[in-house]
Order: sequence, then structure tokens, then C-alpha cells
Amino acid sequence: MNTNEIYEKMHSGEVYTENQETLQEQAKYRDLLFQFNHTLPSKTQEKSLILSKLLGSIGENSYIEPPLHANWGKNTYIGDGVYINFSLTLVDDTHVEIGDNTMIGPNVTIITASHPIDPKERLSHAQFNRPVMVGKNVWIGANVTIFPGVTIGENSVIGAGSIVTKDIPENVLAFGTPCKIVKDI
Repeated sequence: MNTNEIYEKMHSGEVYTENQETLQEQAKYRDLLFQFNHTLPSKTQEKSLILSKLLGSIGENSYIEPPLHANWGKNTYIGDGVYINFSLTLVDDTHVEIGDNTMIGPNVTIITASHPIDPKERLSHAQFNRPVMVGKNVWIGANVTIFPGVTIGENSVIGAGSIVTKDIPENVLAFGTPCKIVKDI
């Protein structure tokens, strides 16, 4: 399978295995991530420039507290006025979209990738990806894990420590393991 076909499969939900070229490109983004995480906090313009190269996009007045962890970075799109506390982990092998004015607590993990259940496929390091969408004005508490394919609707709140395995509609408070709707907002 050539590199273009792999990139197509990365965003299609189909099972694929990375090749040497995709791994080399990924290393370039990890270098940018290293630069971001090791740039002094006072160097705000330098940090912003690194993020503009690392991420798919980052909106105005958005802030990411280091350290940031990501498989790629380029597949993550962050809206305006977003605040992300320290130690966000992005397994962004396909698209992660974070809407305007969203707040993300410390130690949150957003996962787009998974692996086949078939042990023979796993031996070849096969994986598949499903995008994650976080709506506008969402608050995600500390230590939340969001699974592949999940959409969180606008204005919703995800309580600390939750494991989000299914879509959450807009305008609700949800928490737990697994995360469940507790009440409308």
C-alpha cells in the first residue's frame, strides 16, 4: 500500500498499517511537539508559531498549557478562545475538532485510534481511526478519556474522571464510567 492510500485509510475508518514514510512524517510533528513543550512560558510568540505549524489549526485567543502529547498534531483543529490545561494527550491519527470557547481540564485524553480484535491483524500493528468532535462551549473536567468516534454536543459538561464511550448531546451534564447523562442544563 502506498503512502497516499495509507493517509486515505487513516481518515476513512478502515483498517491499515503505517509504512516507513508515514512514520518519518510523524517524527517531524513530534519534533515540533518537543519544541513546544520545551519553549519557555514567556516566549508566547514562539510557542504560538510552533503550534501553528504543529496543529491543523488553532484559533485566536486559544491557550494550551504544556506539556502537550500528540501522535501527530496536524489532525487536531482547535477553535477560538479554547483553554487547555496541562497534559492533554491527543491520539490524533484522524481528526479531532475542539469547538470555540471550550475548556479542557488537566490530564484529559482524546483517542481517535483503535486496533482490531483479531490477534493476527494486531500482530501487523494494524489500526483504524474514528474522528472525535467536541462542540462549542464544552467543559471537560480533569482526567476524562474520550474514545474514538465520540461527539460531545455544544454547551455540555463532562465531569472529572469520566470515560466517554458514546456520543453526548448538547446542553447536558454527563459523568461516570461509562459517562452517562445526569441532567439537562
